[in-house]
Order: sequence, then structure tokens, then C-alpha cells
Amino acid sequence: MKKFLLLSLIFVTLLSMKDDKPAYRLFRQDGKNASYKELIKEASGADIVFFGELHDNPICHWLEYEITADLFKAKGSNLVLGAEMFEADNQLIVNEYLAGLVKEKDFEAQARLWPNYKTDYKRLLNFARDSSLRFIATNIPRRYAAMVNKSGFEILNTLGKDAQAFMAPLPVKYDSTLACYADMAKAMGGGASHVTSNITKAQAMKDATMAHFILSNFTKGKTFLHYNGSYHSDRFQSIIWYLKQANPDLKIITISSVEQADLDELQKESEGLANYIVAVSENMSKSQ
Repeated sequence: MKKFLLLSLIFVTLLSMKDDKPAYRLFRQDGKNASYKELIKEASGADIVFFGELHDNPICHWLEYEITADLFKAKGSNLVLGAEMFEADNQLIVNEYLAGLVKEKDFEAQARLWPNYKTDYKRLLNFARDSSLRFIATNIPRRYAAMVNKSGFEILNTLGKDAQAFMAPLPVKYDSTLACYADMAKAMGGGASHVTSNITKAQAMKDATMAHFILSNFTKGKTFLHYNGSYHSDRFQSIIWYLKQANPDLKIITISSVEQADLDELQKESEGLANYIVAVSENMSKSQ
């Protein structure tokens, strides 16, 4: 009788799980189910952790905060934060804000913040402030990326040393055969035009710069948690390619984000995107 009741309970539990509507599911790169606890344990032992987000997805932004808070519990002051969403020439005002030297309204008026800063990234920056953590603005200033998009890498050599301090050291390595750039070129017209070629170079300049500032602010024994669009770390390319060029021994854990209709299994095309893949319902509302 007890065995029958136990089997009945298991059946009812599985049935209710099937009828549930989860907001997200977590998978490993081979498509097998993963747990949040596993992710945190592995991430806390990494040198660098990438959270590849979908910029307008509220589940991604919620998980970013939760992972940040839980890594802080594990690492304390040995956690460093950084993000694509903040440009390197804004590091000074970011530091001043974290130190309480700049009022919130003045910071928000003077820093070139993304439109969804208040809803999606402000909590992360404030977490760093309240926890006395460093927060690194890793991205190249957008005006310099725009120059590369228009005129190629060579235009950066015309800038002064003060300007070049906000980007990866020149000349920057560039491999147009990497899938992250080749696929972008193909999607934008096959890479035949000068404009398309420069778009991928601008993307590479962002990746190289983010890698540069991550490495410049990383020391052994710490964990650097970096927030970026998933395309900047998917399939262990882009930023990670540049990091591995500089230090192949880095222990890197990546998280990617995808949207799909059915969350029971990871869609085949998403396998291999990252160490951990967050699958979110495609019906999820957008954050901007």
C-alpha cells in the first residue's frame, strides 16, 4: 500500500511538472539538464565568467542579478564585475559613482547609458557600490567603433595616445574566418562590400577591447563576472578568442541565452553555445 501511494505521488508530481509553465530552463552545452546550484559551484571556481544575455529579456536580467549575488556570497571581495554596457572612457565617473562622490542624477545625466539602464543594469552597478566591488567599463567608446565601421582599423592609428588608451592596444589581431565574424558578414551580404567588412571589424574591435580591459583588471584568485550580449561570447569565440590569444590557461565559464517555444528540451541549434544555456520562453515580455 505504501509503495502504491509513493508511486502515485511520483506520477502526480511528474504530471504537474509537465503541465507547469516555467519561465526558463537551464541546460549544459550538450543539451542535458543543468541545475542553478551546479552553475554557481562551477562559476565560483572560474577565472572569468561570461553571462551572454538577450538585451531585452527580463529573465536574463533577473538571473544576472541572482548570479551576481550568489557569486558574491561565494567569493566576497574576490569578485570583480564588468560590462559591455559601459564604455571605457566612462570608467572615471563609474568609479566616482561607486565611491559615492557623484550623485545618482548627475551620473545618469553624464554617463552614456543604455536606454534600459534603469530597469536592467542599474541594480548591478548599485550592487557593486553597496558591496564595495569594482565594476569595470570594458567596451570601446562607441565613437571609435563607428570610425572603424566607416574606415577600418587603420583610422585608429590617427588618434592620439589619450584616445587609444580606451581601446585594445593597436594593431589588433583579426581573423575574418572565425564563425562569429564570417556568419555576420554572410548575414549582411556575403562580405563582398567594404561596409560589411568593416562592420565585422568594428565588432572585433569591441571584442578585443572588452578582452583587454577584462585582462587588465583580473588577478589570479579572483573571479571576473562579465555581462555582455550573447553574441560576444557564444561558441567560445569573440571576446574569448582574444582572451585565449593572450592567456590560454584562463579558466572560463560561459552562459548563453536563447528563446524557444518549448522548454522541455534545448533546441539542437543551441547546443554548444556555452557551458550553460538559459532557455527562455519566446512568449516572455521584453524589458524595453
